[in-house]
Amino acid sequence: MTSQPLVSIVIPACNSADTLEKCLKSIENQSYPNIEILLIESKKSHKTLEIAHKYHCSVFCLYKQNRTVATNVGIKMANGKYIHKVDSDLVLDPNLILEAVDKCEKENYDAISVSCPPDPHMSFWAKVRVLEKDCYNHHIFHYGANFFRKDIIQVIGDLNESMVLGEYYDFYNRLVRANFTVGMIDSQEIHLEEPKSLKEIFVKQFHYGETLEEFFKVNRGVGLVQMSPLGKPHLKSCKKFAQTPLLTLGYIIYSFIYYSSSISGFIVAMLKN
Repeated sequence: MTSQPLVSIVIPACNSADTLEKCLKSIENQSYPNIEILLIESKKSHKTLEIAHKYHCSVFCLYKQNRTVATNVGIKMANGKYIHKVDSDLVLDPNLILEAVDKCEKENYDAISVSCPPDPHMSFWAKVRVLEKDCYNHHIFHYGANFFRKDIIQVIGDLNESMVLGEYYDFYNRLVRANFTVGMIDSQEIHLEEPKSLKEIFVKQFHYGETLEEFFKVNRGVGLVQMSPLGKPHLKSCKKFAQTPLLTLGYIIYSFIYYSSSISGFIVAMLKN
């Protein structure tokens, strides 16, 4: 690389002590050197703050706010040319930031989509999710965009703070409508906190379903495709299902619970309004 622009990593955190150290350690081990870390803490936790200071984060306290509000605050305070939003339960591959910067600086991309598979060692359902994500086959449309030039915000605006789910799909959709280019890299972020049971999946997705009205209101047709299993490329292209019958059965069960709970939450929220 001929230049190494500053990358600001923005981490919204809420009682994240269980996973934060692994996340920050993976950032510390990045092959790209010019990084600043901004941790936006939304629930007072001395242990979380102790870990953050150990890794020389800039810490900002923003209590009782959702992760999208926290992310926007972090972006505003960032000094970098590039922003990378990282959840506190993610572990980054060591060359991730280097690959993302190279993709933007050398190939003139404005933003990068980073895949985020679960840690398959967590549970059977995490293995099912890994199979699902493998079958996306690098379709950027289904990953959103969480690494981008900071100046893009001046054109398309902040993340939508009324969205709890789908804010990065929405951000990606606005990037595309504004004719910005989105690339993809091989490095991944591993998700450490996947639900371990069908009950956890149901509860989590029911809650997310209750928050989807704003996403669908803004994104309409394209949002339905992004959230629908019928629009996902693995249904057309993945041969791995035939090679892993047990995981395939698990995927069918998982998908039924995932989408039925999301739809139920959405309907309940609509009836309340």
